[in-house]
Amino acid sequence: MRLGSRPATLGLLLLCAAAAGAGEAEELHYPRGEHRADYDREALLGGEEEVDEYVKLTPEEQHKRLKSIIEKIDLDSDGFLTESELSSWIQMSFKHYAMQEAKQQFIEYDKNSDASVSWDEYNIQMYDRVIDFDENTALDDAEEESFRLLHLKDKKRFEKANQDSGPGLNLEEFIAFEHPEEVDYMAEFVIQEALEEHDKNGDGFVSLEEFLGDYRRDPTNEDPEWILVEKDRFLNDYDKDADGRLDPQELLSWVVPNNQGIAQEEALHLIDEMDLNSDRKLSEAEILENQDLFLTSEATDYGRQLHDEYFYHDEL
Repeated sequence: MRLGSRPATLGLLLLCAAAAGAGEAEELHYPRGEHRADYDREALLGGEEEVDEYVKLTPEEQHKRLKSIIEKIDLDSDGFLTESELSSWIQMSFKHYAMQEAKQQFIEYDKNSDASVSWDEYNIQMYDRVIDFDENTALDDAEEESFRLLHLKDKKRFEKANQDSGPGLNLEEFIAFEHPEEVDYMAEFVIQEALEEHDKNGDGFVSLEEFLGDYRRDPTNEDPEWILVEKDRFLNDYDKDADGRLDPQELLSWVVPNNQGIAQEEALHLIDEMDLNSDRKLSEAEILENQDLFLTSEATDYGRQLHDEYFYHDEL
């Protein structure tokens, strides 16, 4: 059983959808490791409404909005975009759209429009019915038991997010439930939940063996590729102090990964592709010279920022 890549703490359907969607998107975006610019163009245009809106922008208006975005990314106003500035902007963009999506979800989940999402409403939206498992009664079927445990974890996270102990979650609490990585008061709960699942010897840390879960090495064979990948992540991404185990703060970066790595990777990709004079930063001229590439990147959320006043309006 593969457990190293992502702990099962944020809900069965969310995990399945995220894993499947991310895997398919990654394969389409980088087939055989090669970047597909036309995939970015497809992501830019999106559905019919997005296509219509994109077509309506004149080249002049597109140019004006893009320049406005460039100025906002350039935090020190020196006329150049550095890796750090690009990465910070992309992370901000990720968070903005995550919050916007959570706000839209809140409306959909709030069936009776009382500005609160109850546990029953959450179940109805997710599963089309209210599900109630006995915490103390295990199920015989392995898949059903796995779902029961994940559903109970979701319920605990829901209850933790509910700070005022009301009948449901208000918008801020719903965001804490959906995105615990963005809310400080959820961190301790998420860490404790992960320790309960993975800290088998109860020492308050997660060792490499515990990180890899049920995997048992066969001394007669080489480790499979996924094990090598997970070991590399453990050693180079998560175990910051190189002591061979994950402490609570290191554990948090695994349990609830943020978008920093993705943003840094995209920032480097843009500089590698668009930096014409090899100074490791981008001028406005270099960006406008490669406008299509910039518009099909995470830096503009595949062009969506050109249609969102939050990003190109002067008061951002």
